[in-house]
Amino acid sequence: MSLLKGNPSLNPAFFIRKAKDTYFAQHDVLPLTSPKAVRVEIKATGLCGSDLHYYQDGRNGPKVVSAPMVLGHESAGVVVEVGPAVTSVKVGDKVAVEPCVPSRFSDETMSGNYHLCPHMEFAASPPTHGTLARYFTVDDNFVVKLPDHVSLEEGATAEPLAVACHANKLAGTTFNRTVFVFGAGPVGLLVAATAKAFGATRVLVIDLFDDKLQLAKKMGATDVHNSRADRGKSESEVVEGLTSKYFAPDIVFDATGVKPCIRSGMLAVKPGGTYVQVGMGMNNTEIPLGPLGRKEATVKGSFRYSFGDYRDAVQLLSSGKVNSKLIITHRFKFKQAKEAYEFAGTGKAVKIIIEGPTDEDLLLANQSKL
Repeated sequence: MSLLKGNPSLNPAFFIRKAKDTYFAQHDVLPLTSPKAVRVEIKATGLCGSDLHYYQDGRNGPKVVSAPMVLGHESAGVVVEVGPAVTSVKVGDKVAVEPCVPSRFSDETMSGNYHLCPHMEFAASPPTHGTLARYFTVDDNFVVKLPDHVSLEEGATAEPLAVACHANKLAGTTFNRTVFVFGAGPVGLLVAATAKAFGATRVLVIDLFDDKLQLAKKMGATDVHNSRADRGKSESEVVEGLTSKYFAPDIVFDATGVKPCIRSGMLAVKPGGTYVQVGMGMNNTEIPLGPLGRKEATVKGSFRYSFGDYRDAVQLLSSGKVNSKLIITHRFKFKQAKEAYEFAGTGKAVKIIIEGPTDEDLLLANQSKL
């Protein structure tokens, strides 16, 4: 079934060629080749830190932009076409889009860890095109229907919220747990909010900026700490100050990827506790193995999201247990995509949403077609 309207061949998309070299162009609208395929008309896309790395540097870690690529991967929209075997959604449904296609035959996928599949095609991760376009197509396993009262903007935040769900599941966050979260960016804020929703009774968020810490409190943090006050102190002094002023955490999440936060978090976690690395930072840092060993602490890495995490993220939005609208601080039109990326680089936004494309954008990129 199809709801493709107007000229369905018009698919304006926002491409990057190399660092800061972006342009709009028409992107092919190919026929649905899978009976389980779902074509989504994208209505809202969040701007992620990895997107910003591609924009500023032309790379994100080992992934390098070597050919024109459509940016964007945090998206929601409306179903406009489905394959004949699709039963989970129908044309006209609002959906959050999980932006990945793993191999169905890898050991990782077969064992239930499809997010670790080495053959993963992840939107806006070279060479796979992203979601900043009129249309994006994925199998029905990777869309989650949004309830009527959940907006498409909120649906776009399901992607980072799924990251937070996955991290909290790995940590074993449950009722009466105590939690530290280093970093009050979008993921850190959502990790803290999800920890509270999962039952944690005390959640401390640590960051350098008071405005982000106040936002953390609105999202469920019971305590906040501005780490500027800790400059010049040794790691042991920082940890002693945090644990004596607030509490010793059962669980620590690092959402910064920054060495002092990583080490302080590992030193702060209680004996028998769990430390989870969420932020993707430097490849190498000094790990306090002695203290971790003596405490029998568990250290885990957390990467994206896996089975059920997107569904649970949408459920948290639907129930109101996580209010992701609070992290959306700025909005840009599709035609302002480059300006959105430039503004993201200033650090003044928490989460930017790029709206559309709308009908007004359909001819925006009619000068070329890829």
